[in-house]
Amino acid sequence: MTLPMLALLAPAPGSPSGGMTILIGQIAVIIGIFYLFIIRPQGQARKRHAQLLSGLKKGDDVLTAGGIVGKVKDIKEVTDKNEVRVTIESGTSTLVVERSRIIRVGDTSAPQA
Repeated sequence: MTLPMLALLAPAPGSPSGGMTILIGQIAVIIGIFYLFIIRPQGQARKRHAQLLSGLKKGDDVLTAGGIVGKVKDIKEVTDKNEVRVTIESGTSTLVVERSRIIRVGDTSAPQA
């Protein structure tokens, strides 16, 4: 904010509502900070994760939220529950997880930046 903008927030001499103007300005600034540093980044991360999962295909290396690393063997859509189940081969075992439980696709040995 520039100095002339701050002057507009200052109470006029003899005005009883000057404190309320400052309070509303402070609340607006706090809401703006919450939006910029918390709400907006979470929305962007959610969008990137949805794009990552939409491009999932057979043979991809994946890492689940439980820490299991494996290759996608099959992708099935369960229509009565409106969810997608992914069959993963990890070593000699095979497991089925919900697609939303996959946190990383691709090279799972190197951490993402």
